[in-house]
Amino acid sequence: MDYERLFQSAVDSLKAEGRYRVFADLERCAGRFPLALRHLPGRPDATEEVVVWCSNDYIGMGQHPVVVAAMVGTLARCGAGAGGTRNISGTSHDHVLLERELADWHSKAASLLFTSGYVANEAALSTLARLLPGCIVFSDEQNHASMIEGIRAARVEKHVFRHNDVADLERLLRSAPADRPKLIAFESVYSMDGDIAPITAICDVAERYGAMTYLDEVHAVGLYGARGGGVAEREGALDRLTVIEGTLGKAVGVMGGYIAGSGALIDAIRGFAPGFIFTTALPPALAAGALASVRHLKAHPELRARHQERAATLKHRLHAAGLPVMASASHIVPLLIGDARQCKQASDELLAGHRIYVQPINYPTVSRGSERLRLTPTPLHDDAMISRLVDALAEVWQRLGLRAAA
Repeated sequence: MDYERLFQSAVDSLKAEGRYRVFADLERCAGRFPLALRHLPGRPDATEEVVVWCSNDYIGMGQHPVVVAAMVGTLARCGAGAGGTRNISGTSHDHVLLERELADWHSKAASLLFTSGYVANEAALSTLARLLPGCIVFSDEQNHASMIEGIRAARVEKHVFRHNDVADLERLLRSAPADRPKLIAFESVYSMDGDIAPITAICDVAERYGAMTYLDEVHAVGLYGARGGGVAEREGALDRLTVIEGTLGKAVGVMGGYIAGSGALIDAIRGFAPGFIFTTALPPALAAGALASVRHLKAHPELRARHQERAATLKHRLHAAGLPVMASASHIVPLLIGDARQCKQASDELLAGHRIYVQPINYPTVSRGSERLRLTPTPLHDDAMISRLVDALAEVWQRLGLRAAA
């Protein structure tokens, strides 16, 4: 068997469809976000400055002096790694403090750290559903891959409801046996279209049918609510949700994931989830940086106000330029292209000709025919950067003959 030929054939198929992923070789510059240095292909010592327009470091906390100082100080005090799993010598005091802070952020009794948001979803959903005999999971059709994998790994009955369609969810719940445990899994902000779930209405339905709720807030924590606790905090629904899952790698600006819930539920996941039990703990410096970031985000609502203003300003400018901005109720600003090759070509042109970095978003991240550029303005993108971006997009759109706004 020619295994290498099979691997190469799979890669070639991606290239033929225009879906082959090319990573930009970037070097983040502390204190200068959203600017970064791009290392040029084939020129080992050559770099150029680019403006990053697709980072999930939504508020720039990854380079905030408070976060950097906390990490540097902890690195000097504790060293590099955690030294083991959480159970075997890997729990540092920074982990304990961070879990308390995260539980408070979401008004829950307890929280549990994981090495990423993906791992948190996969481990928590699979374990939670398995612990409930006869559990039925109801999953939004647009849920993240990590949620889908977690539900699949649970090997329980599942039903997929139409995206953000509460009536369809209720139809499925109504047909399920009343005496079986039920879990509704959904997100608050869907990261590709930027739409927001009807959290209150889903909670209403869940309570009518005795279902638990699992809310993924990874694209909302730090960005919404009076203290940055997410869309659920903004809508006054924190106490109505069974589990809230979040990440430390986006608005918090560091790395890791977590869940928050009741003491018994978190203790059960801690005791039964392989993705938690058998994984080396986050380094103490990462936990300390995340702790400093969360505390700062709680105390600075003006960052969220500035973030929303920047997103609204960018949407307005793009609309005025006749560019195809997809409707979005959040800080996510998607520009529809609708073809994988053209999407990559537009991204390449922006980087090579304008030193603007926006990664193309293609299948399977989005459905075929909805390929797009996904813009994520931050409080640190100033008016001049926005003007440069809009002008560059308009030039590339015209030169490549891409679809205009409807």
